[in-house]
Order: sequence, then structure tokens, then C-alpha cells
Amino acid sequence: MRKILLLFFFPVILTAQSLEVLFIGNSYTYANNMPQMVSEIALSFGDSLIYETSTPGGATFNIHSTNTSTLNKISHKPWDYIVLQGQSQEPSFSPAQVSNDVYPYAQILIDSIESNSICTEPIFFMTWGRKYGDQQNCQFYPPICTYLGMQQRLRESYLDMTFFHNASCAPVGLSWKKSINADSTLNLYISDNSHPSIYGSYLTACTFYSTIFKKTVVGTDYIPNGIDTVTAIFLQTIASDVVLDSLSVWNVFNTDFESTIIGDSVFFENLTSNYENVFWDFGDGSSSTDYSPVHTYLSGGSYDVTLVTSTNNGCIVDTATATIIITITSVLNELEYSKNLVRVIDMLGRETKQTNQLLFYIYNDGTVEKRIILE
Repeated sequence: MRKILLLFFFPVILTAQSLEVLFIGNSYTYANNMPQMVSEIALSFGDSLIYETSTPGGATFNIHSTNTSTLNKISHKPWDYIVLQGQSQEPSFSPAQVSNDVYPYAQILIDSIESNSICTEPIFFMTWGRKYGDQQNCQFYPPICTYLGMQQRLRESYLDMTFFHNASCAPVGLSWKKSINADSTLNLYISDNSHPSIYGSYLTACTFYSTIFKKTVVGTDYIPNGIDTVTAIFLQTIASDVVLDSLSVWNVFNTDFESTIIGDSVFFENLTSNYENVFWDFGDGSSSTDYSPVHTYLSGGSYDVTLVTSTNNGCIVDTATATIIITITSVLNELEYSKNLVRVIDMLGRETKQTNQLLFYIYNDGTVEKRIILE
């Protein structure tokens, strides 16, 4: 049974986006006019998604790699994103067979995309396992005899292609898996136990919106005919959670970082995914292009730290900003009371007694001293 969680939303200012997307695939993509659903969801949030499709029934990456219509559409314009969906069974076959029958033709399509525009981001469409597995081929490869086995192989193959080509992945299959786990009575399939029902296509569209725009789809007022509001919110929540909780898992370009403050020094951890270049602005006039830098502030105060990253040869840029508070206790104040040493750590936060390196002496009153003891 589905449970509905009441959420209270605070106003957030989000920048509207206008993107052009080409969907390459087959009936899994064109069923229920799924790309139009993505466009309608985008419109409901003030975004714009202009799309074209090349989706002949049953098409494989091999077929698309020599399909004149597909290749012409790739070269038609500098797309923001091009979605690549393979034939529903092939990526679930054995690793050796996938390496022979799928990967080489995905490579041809990627080469065509890059030749047309280095700014275009490919998105691999991770499809779903068939409801009862691939009974047609499971005698040749038993792992795909069940839904879960087939889904696992699809996940592995699509993520392999995603990371090999520095692309993004739309984890549609994982959205389906989470939906089925939460409510198996909601049938995402039509009677052939393979193609999507209206529910399956809507869940797919919601997953694509969150992948492409990196925003939650919860709250869209676009709900296809035949889906009630409660079910729509359920599917929206599933898609948003699967995508946005794990952007780095799906290699979706996204800028993020964490920081640890020790005295006047800050250790920054870069959590950005699918990027090429980084630039740190520490908010005090200093900057860095290091992956995960350590920065020491000369005075206490509030600082807005900004991380700027780029990908696809600088065509796509993203930023993340956080405010940090630096408190530095003066030496005169420290002398007014006694304090006890708690521990000594190195720059990576590990307790140590080694010399000839920068060490942090942490006291029971919360103060920190930096020392280098040379021997």
C-alpha cells in the first residue's frame, strides 16, 4: 500500500532553463509519447524542453549507428543533451556478449555526438527489467531469468557505458525497481510484461526531468489522463529521490562540496561529479584550482566560499556556495587561563605524534594551535 507523506515547502528561487534534447531509442521511449511528458513537466515548472526523436521499433545501438535518420538528427544542431536507449534485452546479456554486440555501437554514436558538438552531454537511458525476466533468452544466460537479475545486468551495462564515455545516466530502471518495491500492485507494465503502461511512462518521464534539470519533480501540475493525484505524487517522489539522492552514482554533472573547520584552517572536500575543471573562491580574496584544497584564513569572520566547476570543454558550468564562520582566539586571551592538550592531528585529521610536518594541537577549551616541530 502506498503511503502519502505531507510535505511543507518553503519558497525557493530556481532559475528557469531552456534545453534542446534528442531522444534516440525505440518503443520503450516512444510509448505513451514519453518525451512529450518530459516537456510538459518542464513547462509546468517554467522550464522549456524542445525535443526531437529517432525511435524506430526494436532498434539497437547497432541499427542506430548506421541509421541515416538518426545520424542526420544528431548533426542537425548542437543539442544540449542526446539520450541513448538501447534495445531492451541486449544490455542485460552476459558481459562478453554486451562487449561485442552493444559497446562498439554505443561508441560509434558517442563519436557522432562529439563530432557534431563537444558541448552536447550524452545521457544513457537505463531501462527496466521485464516483469518476469527475459524468458526468451534466460536458458542461454540464467542471471536474466528473473526481473531482479535482468535489472542488475541492465544497471551494470548502462553504468559501464556512462562512466567509460564520461556521460550521464538516467536511472529509470532503478526508479521502476523502487516503485515496485514500495507498491507492487501499481502495474508499470502493459499486458506483454515488457512495455510501459501509462504509469511506467510517467515514472520514466519524471526520472528524466530530474536527471536533465537536476530538480525535484514533486509538485508538477502535469498529470497524464488516467493517473490520479495520489499515484502521481507517489511516482514523482520515487523519481526525485532516486535521481537527486545519488547524482554522483549516475555521473550527473553536479557541483557540491563539504568543509571541516579546524581553528583558522578549512579542509574542503570536493564532491563534484562528472567534471573537468574546478575553481575555488574562498571569499577572502584567495582562490585555488586544487581538487580538495586546505585554506587558512588570516582573520576571523564570515566567508562565502564558492566552488565553480565545468565540463564538456567548459561548455557547461555549475556552482555551489556555502558560508563558513572562522573564530580565532587571541594569544593574550589564551594566556589568561590554563588549558589541557586533548590530541594532536595532522592535516588529514588523523591523530599522530610524527614530527617534520604541520600539526594541529587541540585543547580542551576548543582552541587550536598550528605547530611544525623539526627534528
